[in-house]
Amino acid sequence: MRHLLGSGRAVEITTVAQRPEFAGAAIDVGGWGDFMRHNRISEAYFWQTLEAFPATCLVATAEDGSVVADAHAVQLRLGGRDRAPLPAGGWEQAVVWAFADARHGVVPDTACALNISVARGFQEQGLASRMLTALRETVAGLGLGNLLAPVRPTFKEFEPRTPMVEYARRVRPDGLPCDPWLRTHVRAGGQIVGIAPTSWLVSGTLDEWRRWTGLAFDRSGAVEVPGALTTVHCDIDSGWAVYVEPNVWVRHEI
Repeated sequence: MRHLLGSGRAVEITTVAQRPEFAGAAIDVGGWGDFMRHNRISEAYFWQTLEAFPATCLVATAEDGSVVADAHAVQLRLGGRDRAPLPAGGWEQAVVWAFADARHGVVPDTACALNISVARGFQEQGLASRMLTALRETVAGLGLGNLLAPVRPTFKEFEPRTPMVEYARRVRPDGLPCDPWLRTHVRAGGQIVGIAPTSWLVSGTLDEWRRWTGLAFDRSGAVEVPGALTTVHCDIDSGWAVYVEPNVWVRHEI
């Protein structure tokens, strides 16, 4: 579907199923910090999502054909005896369950958004909201009951020591979330339903963290890293550091 942005530029939003040439591509236009690209679950599975779940992965292309936004979402079955409806493991757990379900032929009832990213030159033009709406419509068209999202609030990185549960509760006088990305989800019909405290893990040696961040990592304890939603725990004696990122569970009932 063709969309006209606030800048006057047009983009075409389609599923990867509609554009199979993208199925094997390594598409991610997000400007993530280097340390964020060293999650082991993501390294194993993320680049497979376009091929494994093309019906719930979307791309937005500019008039020159370049990809300017992407939305990756997997399909899985939630609830039941062995699966929590909102797993504490968030992003990671949803991905592992989704690929296990796909391998064993389990019929999904839920889509889980892994990311919605917009290229730098196309940000602040409403494209992220359009991608979210398009994803909701896509999930509805597949007959799935829910779209879940382990959301990374946009401005949480500026308050890494604030507990996520406290941050997610903040609302404006109009009742909408203070955080702009959470607010976009709620405006689109989503509901904040919980916290995934161990959604995204990155661990490595101190030398790796120094290379990823350019920081010294020369004292044990909490280290604030630009782009991180909470602090990184550094252990000098053991020579390692670990980042355990909480996300906010948002449910879109379709």
